[in-house]
Amino acid sequence: MQHIEIQSVKQRFGIIGNAPQLNHAIQVAVQVAPTDMTVLITGESGSGKESFSKIIHSLSPRKHGQFIAINCGAIPEGTIDSELFGHEKGSFTGAQEARKGYFEVTNGGTIFLDEIGEMPLGTQARLLRVLENGEFIKVGSSKVQKTDVRVVAATNVNLYDAVREGKFREDLYYRLNTVPITVPPLRDRGDDIYLLFRKFAADYAEKYRVKAITLTPDAVALLLKFRFPGNIRQLKNIVEQISVLEYDREINAEKLKHYLPVEQTNLLPVISTQNRSSAEPGNLERDLLYKVLFDMKKDMHDLKKLVFDLLDQQHSEDELLKRNRHLFDSADFQTDRITYTRETPSESYLLPVKEHPIEFEQKIEDIPHETEEETLSLESKEKEMILKALKKHHNKRKYAAQDLGISERTLYRKLKQYDIEEQ
Repeated sequence: MQHIEIQSVKQRFGIIGNAPQLNHAIQVAVQVAPTDMTVLITGESGSGKESFSKIIHSLSPRKHGQFIAINCGAIPEGTIDSELFGHEKGSFTGAQEARKGYFEVTNGGTIFLDEIGEMPLGTQARLLRVLENGEFIKVGSSKVQKTDVRVVAATNVNLYDAVREGKFREDLYYRLNTVPITVPPLRDRGDDIYLLFRKFAADYAEKYRVKAITLTPDAVALLLKFRFPGNIRQLKNIVEQISVLEYDREINAEKLKHYLPVEQTNLLPVISTQNRSSAEPGNLERDLLYKVLFDMKKDMHDLKKLVFDLLDQQHSEDELLKRNRHLFDSADFQTDRITYTRETPSESYLLPVKEHPIEFEQKIEDIPHETEEETLSLESKEKEMILKALKKHHNKRKYAAQDLGISERTLYRKLKQYDIEEQ
């Protein structure tokens, strides 16, 4: 008789599976439904806790009353008291009129409080008063009101640990936990995983007007080994993806792998030197990206060194280019853009440097001057170098600025400063 009752409940509420833990949870829900006892449903996110709250309400004397499901974690802390217990007009900014809360609206029915562990401590005290004597007070009011509501709560966290950490009231925990129901995670339900897969495949075949997908034996074995951290919700999403995206309606293990996400870790990314034949495409692309970034960093370091050597004039240009040929092998240069000359250091168009090389983006005017006399000498030399560069490039400021190692805008400013007319 007991077996027939559980099966009828499953059919009525669309529950698929025969796992012993699942059957026990349904049996407890059926037995406690006719009472007014408070029930606490525990289980991982996506395991189907709300279905058990509906079983309890539908099989109770309150089945003709209202049923409201509330996600406590989705309501902001500043408004949850108003949502649950109501408020008076003008009780806070934006309260332009009085409002009834869920406990007043659902009088005679059932309230399902999901994610009860996310409820603020102040709201927990108000909820405890409702559970103890059926009383509540609207926000902004001093009038005590009565309500007759059955509370079914659910959580995906360990409330006892939350009590020890001071995040959940101990008295409320024991008041809610009058009758505990534990919903098993999907990975602990064995062959129920495949039964649910077939159920969802049939549903989506009807919805999208396609042939239902099926699994080969190796795909079934892979499916049963997967842990499904997202539980039934995750399995349902996977079946929908496959039903829509795959043309071949028979799915083998190789195809199924593409829809089962790889479990991530908190390790820092590294470039692996092991055989990558079995690596995931996403990991391979990530490793290639890191390799490209590391190569770019090395090239930038070498290029910076080359610029400093050119500024110091410790080696000839030809020698420096030969030593750093790898920086230019893959580049596409226009040969008329940059011309290297074999002038002596004294005739070079580069600005003189005392002790330290100029930083790559340092401006000519930023060079520190020790005395006023040296400043005048540098200005004279600077003007001379600008004139040489302009003459060399036939007054083309763009190329003259490149030779001088400054921006074209800075060169224009220097022309104005030294009153140099382009010839």
